[in-house]
Amino acid sequence: MILDPILDMFRGKAVTIPPLDGAFRPNTRLDEARAFAELSEPDNLLVSGDRLLATSGNAVYSLAAGAGSKVVETFPSPITALARSPSGELTVGLESGKLLVAGKELSLPADISCITTLAYAEDGTMWLANGSAEHAPSQWAADLMKKGASGSLWKRDATGGEFRKVAGDIAFPYGLHPAGDDVLVSESWRHQLVRFDGATGNRSAVLTHLPGYPARLAPSGDGGAWLSLFAPRNRLIEFVLQETRYRQDMIEQVPPAYWIAPALASSRSFLEPLQCGGIRTMGIHKPWSPSRSYGLVVRLDQKLQPQFSLHSRANGTRHGICSVAEKDGRLFIASRGGDCVLAIDAGGF
Repeated sequence: MILDPILDMFRGKAVTIPPLDGAFRPNTRLDEARAFAELSEPDNLLVSGDRLLATSGNAVYSLAAGAGSKVVETFPSPITALARSPSGELTVGLESGKLLVAGKELSLPADISCITTLAYAEDGTMWLANGSAEHAPSQWAADLMKKGASGSLWKRDATGGEFRKVAGDIAFPYGLHPAGDDVLVSESWRHQLVRFDGATGNRSAVLTHLPGYPARLAPSGDGGAWLSLFAPRNRLIEFVLQETRYRQDMIEQVPPAYWIAPALASSRSFLEPLQCGGIRTMGIHKPWSPSRSYGLVVRLDQKLQPQFSLHSRANGTRHGICSVAEKDGRLFIASRGGDCVLAIDAGGF
């Protein structure tokens, strides 16, 4: 009808989220996994030669079985991105917006101030994701609550030179996976994976309607990829994202830790939202309860389609998965909410 566009302004909108089904069917594999190392809010994981590196705060740690964690290098600002060039140079992005390659600071365009992830292509091309033009990496919740889409994708040729902007208007790019001359990007706030043409910046959706907020990607041994999702989608948060005035008041009046927003960990304070949703029967927290935090890792095949997933559910503790890495047949998983790095047999599923 002709009046439908006008009447739509007065109709209610259904709040729906994708179900955890099929390849996303819930399980308890992350909570059952062995803790490889205890580390406060581990973020980035990286295989560098025969070492497994992890970041926590402003330090890079080397992790080894039975030997715990050892500080490799520290920086003046929290580390937000970590990568290794084909020639072995350690590349570090900082909360301050600085980028260091082998300890030397690279000159960056003024538009880059929120480095969320880095990746090298096989030919040495460096890819960089700038999460937001308005917020620092640690302020990701504010970017979501303000419905930000000011992120951008950048590349630097293997021969060096300046960074070139490939694409903009990305809703918080958080993961990179080079594929030839193109790159796969996890677009967190739009819950999807997008392929960008490295020459033109043209984009095409690869995987949409994810049940959570996608974070970093890591290659798997057989040519596929691992995808981490750092928090779940739920109906209350989706509803709040539709209420502009409410969100504005919440941002202005409530401390960020208690916003109705995704989180890397939950159930740590009685001031947190969604407590009534955490259904308990006879003292048991039901795993299907709504939660602001969750643990989720998804295995993608060579066509980047989901095959299976690993979960830490609402009643679990291994939440806030932002990074994974496969090494010597094992999958290492950094749980920021669980303060640990897990180790799982990558072929045991």
